[in-house]
Amino acid sequence: MKHDGLRTLLAGCLGVVLIALTGCSENDRPLESPVRLEGSIFGSFYQLTVVDPLTQGQARELETGLVEELERVDQAMSTYRDDSELVIFSRAPLNEWQPLSNELIDVMAISQTVAEASQGAFDVTVGGLVNLWSFGPEARPSKTPDEAVLQQRLEEVGYDALDVDTQNMQARRTRDVFIDLSAVAKGHGTDRAAAYLDNQDIEHYLINIGGELAVRGYRDHQQQTPWRIGIEVPEDGRQQAQHVLPLHEVSVATSGDYRNYFEQDGRRFSHTIDPRTGKPIDHQLASVSVVHPSNAWADAWATALMVLGEKEGMALAQEQKLKVLMLIRDENDWKSVASPAFADHFGAELLDELEIVHGDAEPLGTDNEE
Repeated sequence: MKHDGLRTLLAGCLGVVLIALTGCSENDRPLESPVRLEGSIFGSFYQLTVVDPLTQGQARELETGLVEELERVDQAMSTYRDDSELVIFSRAPLNEWQPLSNELIDVMAISQTVAEASQGAFDVTVGGLVNLWSFGPEARPSKTPDEAVLQQRLEEVGYDALDVDTQNMQARRTRDVFIDLSAVAKGHGTDRAAAYLDNQDIEHYLINIGGELAVRGYRDHQQQTPWRIGIEVPEDGRQQAQHVLPLHEVSVATSGDYRNYFEQDGRRFSHTIDPRTGKPIDHQLASVSVVHPSNAWADAWATALMVLGEKEGMALAQEQKLKVLMLIRDENDWKSVASPAFADHFGAELLDELEIVHGDAEPLGTDNEE
């Protein structure tokens, strides 16, 4: 009896040890490089590619931390969550300063800077108009809004209705505007994701959050092969890469008019609203990609330039020394035009190879008037 009990005890102990060893070996199992992680966030997606050597346990911990970081951004800046910091701020009494988180103040400050530089082409107080045109959290209509209602909301809009105090980390609304940070929050989320990965000592990665990208290190660090990303245009209803660019230690944000829209009477209405007219943009510029150290800045600038159109947008890009690539509809084809800073960054040889217009090779046409 004693021997049987001892054998049972030993068997149980061995079982526990084997389970523990199995668990450890699973977590310690090295994953084949590159490691790819993906999921949903911000009503869109995240994709992370890591070249650094990772075990299965490390990959799980990395993804858990990344998602937590992005969810904090969503909690702060979502327009779809009634309990988000941004929505609560938009419901606060007018003309009363509201203390806000550092990240919300930072994003608002970026937004106001770009709004002033673009003379209102970028404006985060446009939320009421975005909702009216069905591209926000309100009900989605199937037709254009009533002109009288449109004019009423347009009169309310204006970036001067938002005051941001960066020293005391507070802000206030001076008119009843709905703040919509959608054109910069995803870029900020990309920056936060990149900062998190940097803090985890990940040296070689590409993070893609709903099309906004940040890269560090190399795709092949031994050969020092840069990451390569495609700049897309719509072809026959499909997204295809028009140009493939090498990237190293930068962020890229793209604004386009072809991913989110509705049609009425044979006319397509883009989700990008011009805050100055209250209506969707209507010109030949199909997309704007901005290369910048910060994705939040790139995101905001890309939207501003998209609203301005090819001629005014490129003039502002040159004034601000921004690295910009524009894809412009040219009858039944596409024309690609780069700013001088973009050409300096990637080199004239590559741009010539990709048939991207730069320098004085070809002037831009005149933006279409609505």
